[in-house]
Amino acid sequence: MVDTHTHLHFRQFNEDRTEIISRFEEDRIDFVVNVGVDLEDSKKSLEITKLSDRILCAVGVHPHEAKNVPENFIEELRKLARSEKVVAIGETGLDFFRNISPPEDQRRVFIEQIGLARSLDLPLIVHVREAYEEAYAILSSEDLPEKKGVIHAFSSNYEWAKKFIDLGFLLGIGGPVTYPKNESLREVVKKVGLEHIVLETDCPFLPPQPFRGKRNEPKYLKYVIETIAGVLSTSYLIVEERTTENAFKLFKG
Repeated sequence: MVDTHTHLHFRQFNEDRTEIISRFEEDRIDFVVNVGVDLEDSKKSLEITKLSDRILCAVGVHPHEAKNVPENFIEELRKLARSEKVVAIGETGLDFFRNISPPEDQRRVFIEQIGLARSLDLPLIVHVREAYEEAYAILSSEDLPEKKGVIHAFSSNYEWAKKFIDLGFLLGIGGPVTYPKNESLREVVKKVGLEHIVLETDCPFLPPQPFRGKRNEPKYLKYVIETIAGVLSTSYLIVEERTTENAFKLFKG
C-alpha cells in the first residue's frame, strides 16, 4: 500500500521515526509521500527522504502559512523540487475554516504554486477546508499540470467529489472514513469507486477509529483499507492493489 500524505518529519515522530521507517517493508508500505507545509518545513521533509528509498517528498506552502511567504518563495520551492525525490507540489490550497492567513494571501499563494506545478509537470497536493467552492473556481480556471493531483483529506459530499474528479483529481481518503458517524464520506467512496481514490494517513493527524486521540502512522492504513473494502463489498487485497496502482501512476508514472 502507499501512504500519499505523511508528515514523518514532525516532532511527534522524533522518538521512533527510524523504527517506523525500518518497518515499511514488514508493514507492506511500498512508499510514502512526505509533505512539507512551508519553505523551512519542506527542507526538513526533503531531508528525511535520505532515510529510505521508500520516502518521496512534496514541497509547498500550506494555506495557514500563506501570509508568511517571502517574495521569492516560488523560486525557493523550485530549487527544492530539483531533487529526484520530489514528486509533487503541496501541501497547498485554501482553508477558510480558521483563516489563519487572510483569504487573499491564500488565493495568491495557491495560484502561484499551481503555476509552479504546471511548469515542473508535477501533480498538486491540495488542502481544502470550508473552501470547496473557491478552490474549485481556481482549479477550474487555471492551467493545471498534466497529472492534476490529489484533493487531500477529502471531506465534502459526492457532488463536490465528482466536480474535482471531472477536473482530473484523485481523492485522498484516510482515517475519517472509519469514523462511525461519517456516513457521508463512505457514501462518496461508494459512488466514486477505487478508480478515483488514493490512501493517506496525514500522520501524525487523523488516526482511524481504533486509535482516535492517538498519533497516526502509515501502518494504520490497513484500517482505512478494511473500511473501504466493506463499503465497496470487495476484498482487502483489491483495495490495496488498486489504490497502490493509482498512487504509482500519479507519483511515479
